[in-house]
Amino acid sequence: MNLLLSIYFFIIAIIQAGLLVGIYHYYRTQDVVKPNSYWLGSLLASVVALFIFGGGIIIIKDIATPEFNFTIGNTLFYVAAVMQALFCRSLNQEVSKGTKIFFNLSIVAFFLTFEWLRQTSNFEVRTAFMCVLASFFYLWQIYEVRKKNQSAFSSQLRYLQYASFGELFFAMGRLAILLASSLTIRQVDQIPQILILFTISQLVMNTLSYIAIGSYWSEQIAVSNAKSNLENQQIKALLAERESLISSLLKANKTASTGALSASIAHELNQPLGASSLNIQFLQKKLAAGQLSPELQGEILNTLLADNQRAANTVRTLRSIFTDDDLKTTEVDLEQVMQTVVSVAKPELQSQNIQLSLHLEKNLMLSGNRGELQQVMLNLINNAIQALGLIKEGDKRIMIEGAHINQGIQVSIADNGLGISTEAKAHLFELLSSTKNSGMGLGLWLCKHIISRHGGKIWLDENSGKGAKFSIWLPISS
Repeated sequence: MNLLLSIYFFIIAIIQAGLLVGIYHYYRTQDVVKPNSYWLGSLLASVVALFIFGGGIIIIKDIATPEFNFTIGNTLFYVAAVMQALFCRSLNQEVSKGTKIFFNLSIVAFFLTFEWLRQTSNFEVRTAFMCVLASFFYLWQIYEVRKKNQSAFSSQLRYLQYASFGELFFAMGRLAILLASSLTIRQVDQIPQILILFTISQLVMNTLSYIAIGSYWSEQIAVSNAKSNLENQQIKALLAERESLISSLLKANKTASTGALSASIAHELNQPLGASSLNIQFLQKKLAAGQLSPELQGEILNTLLADNQRAANTVRTLRSIFTDDDLKTTEVDLEQVMQTVVSVAKPELQSQNIQLSLHLEKNLMLSGNRGELQQVMLNLINNAIQALGLIKEGDKRIMIEGAHINQGIQVSIADNGLGISTEAKAHLFELLSSTKNSGMGLGLWLCKHIISRHGGKIWLDENSGKGAKFSIWLPISS
């Protein structure tokens, strides 16, 4: 009889141990839904208690006064019941610190109480004590599971509820059998068969409870994975929609930019070409009438040459934008570059009565492309001249300064004109953005393009007075 009863305990212990090992290896790979520590702790305590009971029954002599290992085994059964009930509690709300402390103290109290019962009472009293305590925990977990199912139904929790009812039924049945029996049990062979059946059935129901809990967490993982897959699909759809929208916007922007650039190119080229056409017609008319004097001829040819240079400069500017040739550098003296640019702009400065002051340090030498740097400086000076052209009266000044700063050369060009509006500052160096009524909107963008090719930077600087101030920093070696 002892061996047969021990085998029952070992079989149930092995089933629960297999469940524990399988679930542990499965759930430790889960990042989103982790297994509840109360449930795993309860299952572990139950497995150890079953092995202790299975081994203890084989060597027990007097069941009325068993060995100390039965106190340990029953305490572990109590721990398993407490942790399973706390798991059910955690389904509805977080287990408070006070509740944890209370049940930790109750475990100590149970150990001391059962050890006293082991030494002073009989098998019937100890079994009845365990049945009453187990019934309390079964009722508690049935209540918590029912409460959870009312707020968020789960078929697996319903199975747990049914299994808990089964545990309660067999626990109360064991208590009723003990109360109805008048026999004092001292040997394992004296235990009624019906009592053994109810005990094993209670343990089987307990195993089904653990299986139901494991199925519940598998259900939670499936729900989480389904939700994650749905969210991934929604994110993919949103990303695809975003890419489609970006592609459409880029296409629309490219079309608009191309149209605007084409119109600007046509406008910029039509001016010198139209002027050349008028001058040619005028020249043909004078030649036909025989009224072309050497002075008029020279004036018309000079005008045609200037218009041709304007068209050539426009084409050269566009070529600089749309090609990315390697930068061909030589040693450049910025002071000489500025002197050349000022001499080119001098007639326009004089015609508009603009005073230009030039303050440059000596030996402003760097490695760069002289032609491109001249184009940048001339563009900035022309911008300043055009800004000052809006002023009808008053003192008009352009201040140019150059110095060695931060292992490079910094040049600033400032005027005392009307300045640049706040709206224009945000798009100052963008392509096709112009603060003037006419023009391609290429000047400042091209200046930034050239300076960036030289490894430098250009920005709108703070001006102490009125007007605008542009600063350029260039490394000594590109």
